[in-house]
Amino acid sequence: QVQLVESGGGLVKPGGSLTPSCAVDAIRVDWYSIGWFRQAPGTDYEGVSCISRRGESKYSDNVKGRFSISRDNDKKMVYLQMNNLKPEDTANYFCAMDRTYSDNCRRWPEVGLGARGRGTQVTVSS
Repeated sequence: QVQLVESGGGLVKPGGSLTPSCAVDAIRVDWYSIGWFRQAPGTDYEGVSCISRRGESKYSDNVKGRFSISRDNDKKMVYLQMNNLKPEDTANYFCAMDRTYSDNCRRWPEVGLGARGRGTQVTVSS
């Protein structure tokens, strides 16, 4: 059974930075692509970024150029470096494998969610 646990959220002022982490408890985490998603109260979740087994990355248009995803397979960790944060980035951020447990991001985020964590709250406010 795969488990994902996020940490590293918090309160930050506009223009600030945060780097949430995702710990992936899986036998072969290096086989899978991992995505970051976010969900604000009263809204559906949206895809933020995805990283493939080979380290190829994909971003949503509203975070491109500000966010950077990375992974450390030895540590079974996936990170989301978030810079120049805006109030509209406020949300619960969670990581997830895709519904087909693929190794790439070609069908992300439309493919849907597989195993996911509960998330870490990011609040951007002055």
